[in-house]
Amino acid sequence: MKTTANLLDSGIVTSTVPLPNPSEYQQTSDLDTPLKRLCQNAMSGEEVIALLQKHWMLPQLQRELILDAELATVICSQEETFSAYKAFYQKYQITSDEDRAAWLEKNKCTLEQFEHSVLKAIKLDRFKLSTFGSKVDSYFLQRKSQLDRAVYSLLRVKDPHLAQELFFRIQDKEATFTELVKQYSGGQEAEIGGVVGPHELSVPHPLLAQKLLSLQPGQLSPPVAIADWFVIVRLEKYLPAQLDKLMRSRLIDEMYEQWLQTKLNEL
Repeated sequence: MKTTANLLDSGIVTSTVPLPNPSEYQQTSDLDTPLKRLCQNAMSGEEVIALLQKHWMLPQLQRELILDAELATVICSQEETFSAYKAFYQKYQITSDEDRAAWLEKNKCTLEQFEHSVLKAIKLDRFKLSTFGSKVDSYFLQRKSQLDRAVYSLLRVKDPHLAQELFFRIQDKEATFTELVKQYSGGQEAEIGGVVGPHELSVPHPLLAQKLLSLQPGQLSPPVAIADWFVIVRLEKYLPAQLDKLMRSRLIDEMYEQWLQTKLNEL
């Protein structure tokens, strides 16, 4: 093999391997892009899996496959099926067979895939209700201490001596909580007069949530060391969680996500 240091001299051979024709190279390159090969069904299963992993999409595919297996046995009534199709048609403004055919063509979707998409949501709702509906009451009791909400006033400073002084000034009514928050507090609560919430008790720092649970409405807590702060808190209002329709739906979704995550972990 002959080599050269002068790559600008076309008369000197740099390799015994023949160079590709530029037009052929361009054509091969265009056809070999992952997107085109995927669209032409020219990818192997291993390549598709590798792409899904590369773009962090494999877990979503696994979720869908798990659901497909579970929902395969869920049967919708004629009324439910009609309602599902009606809602889908209204959403995508499908009013005729021609509209549906155009939608299928646009979305590269078969009629079977179309029916699967239409019924999936209603099947999933039925699956959630049948699987987790009877467990909501006990799950609610487990979660209630975190679901209860509170409105509270919060003041935090870095200096423990200042925190103690401010606590006594509030307690002795020498100044209002709001006045001292605006003057001394180092957090964002200073912009809103110190009143925070209503927040679920899972939101604040665990030590703060524990302190709030120990207070009665209107009761002021002495300074508590939390992270880098010394915090004074007063409970303004306590709002116990209620197992209403909205909460029931939320907890069913929570249990469903936990179940699905367990299934994914088993893979």
